[in-house]
Amino acid sequence: MAPPMPLLAVRGSDGLHMIQGPPNIASFEPFQRDLSKNCKVCKFSKDGKLFAWCNGDVTNIVNTADSKLLHTFDLPKVVGLEISPKNTILATWQTYITGKDGAAGVPNLQLYDVKTGKCVKSFIQKKMENWAPRWSVDEKICARNVNNEVHFFENNNFDTIANKLHLQKVSDFELSPGEHPCKVAVYVPGTKGAPSFVRLYQYPNFTGPQSAIANKSFFKADRVMMLWNSKATAVLVTASTDVDKTGASYYGEQTLHYIAVNGESAVVQLPKNGPIYDVVWNKNATEFCVVYGFMPAKATIFNLKCDPIFDFGTGPRNAAFYSPQGHILVLAGFGNLRGQMEVWDMKNYKLISKPTAADATFFSWCPNGEHIITATCSPRLRVGNGYKIWHYTGSVLHKYDVPNNTELWQVSWQPFADGVFPAKPIILQPVEGEIPAEENKPAQAYRPPALRNKPVTNYKLHEEEPPQTTKPQSTDKPLSKSALKNQKKREAKKAAKQEAKVDEPAEPVLQVSQNIAPTSITTGDPETDKKIKNLKKKLKAIEQLKELQASGKPLEKNQIDKIQKEDALLKELEDLELGD
Repeated sequence: MAPPMPLLAVRGSDGLHMIQGPPNIASFEPFQRDLSKNCKVCKFSKDGKLFAWCNGDVTNIVNTADSKLLHTFDLPKVVGLEISPKNTILATWQTYITGKDGAAGVPNLQLYDVKTGKCVKSFIQKKMENWAPRWSVDEKICARNVNNEVHFFENNNFDTIANKLHLQKVSDFELSPGEHPCKVAVYVPGTKGAPSFVRLYQYPNFTGPQSAIANKSFFKADRVMMLWNSKATAVLVTASTDVDKTGASYYGEQTLHYIAVNGESAVVQLPKNGPIYDVVWNKNATEFCVVYGFMPAKATIFNLKCDPIFDFGTGPRNAAFYSPQGHILVLAGFGNLRGQMEVWDMKNYKLISKPTAADATFFSWCPNGEHIITATCSPRLRVGNGYKIWHYTGSVLHKYDVPNNTELWQVSWQPFADGVFPAKPIILQPVEGEIPAEENKPAQAYRPPALRNKPVTNYKLHEEEPPQTTKPQSTDKPLSKSALKNQKKREAKKAAKQEAKVDEPAEPVLQVSQNIAPTSITTGDPETDKKIKNLKKKLKAIEQLKELQASGKPLEKNQIDKIQKEDALLKELEDLELGD
């Protein structure tokens, strides 16, 4: 029996439609295109059997197999949708509006029975952040964060709160995935010198001093991101501060913590100083990938002992994406980077391809584990909107550019249950019939007009490290707390010094090749020559700042101001050289 062809929902300013594929890409005719210019949100169910959307007039839910309409709800302003794991409940969220004279508004979070279409419960949920209820995979438990407590409902009975988890100011929680006894990870931010902490509980054991099955406390956390592995045996916690007090990073400071349900915990030691851009678990639940460090960023695979087992070296990247089957990993640089991707075979740690998706703002794996989609969407980028469907070997199966004056807002693959698409053997050659990706010529550094006919100065801002297998160092004696603290101080000081050197225009870090003799232009007037020399020095510094900006490093306001003066400096230089 041939595997199913996934659907792709495409939402934009020209409405909502669906296509079907790969392997072949075609419009999905059973789904009638919604031409509304105000489709604010759309959502597939976890198993992909249902699809819901709001078009600005009503909210609809359909079967994906034949697009048969199940229900239409008179909800024109829905901006949040969620479908429970077994397709029992449809949750909708609309912006909360207070009543007259500051009175409480009407409930804005509704829960509907998908079978009958009736509303079974309404709540007031003021903030959109974490608005959606969280269900266990069997729907025996549903949880919400309410006034610094976590409220639990059982078997979708929302009239009675079955349990409460109360800690001082619980600000976030995550239920464990999969068919396991349900566990809960909760985060409590620190106050008045007390540390923040994450605790793990097994439902419904919340009371008593020994109720927590694991606990990890830490300082330097304004917010956290908690990530369970697929087998619910461990959680990765990325703790972030808004400001890095060492001054080494514009992004604040991040640390990565590992907490296992057996009570073990550790700080994941990252060999390179700088921000943590992305943390992802492999589907096998035995390894995770971290992308981190000042650009060019490192990427490393760690095992459950938090030992590094493979280092991908450094490169222009800020994201990582495992295939749904876990057999392929894509490292990518999106956003303010140039869209370079590295596709890796995770069994042999072998590089498969290096395609480039310029200006991409979105990436997602197709459920078949063979294709990916990259898209340029508004409002992140309002020009050049569209998407490409690629094979992991780097060939392009399908390309779509939106018409002029039209915006693309979202593309979403239809999900499938585990096992529908088993992993296939990895191939290294592009698939026959697909279009090879165009060769991407490396962008040339900007050269002012006065330097365009002169010899090129060779320089490199960063030396990239090659990939390497890492032998776990689990037998080494771990560093003491004070030694770790001193090591971090030294690294931060070193990074701050390096950044100060790069930012200082008076001493550019351009390494001139010894084989190239420096050229100079003399006008006969020493004063004019001096001005020309100073202008060239400033333009070189601006060129260098632009390179840093292109590599993903955020610039200070004074550095951006310098870049904006480039045109005026070029004009002044040309006038001096021409003797005007």
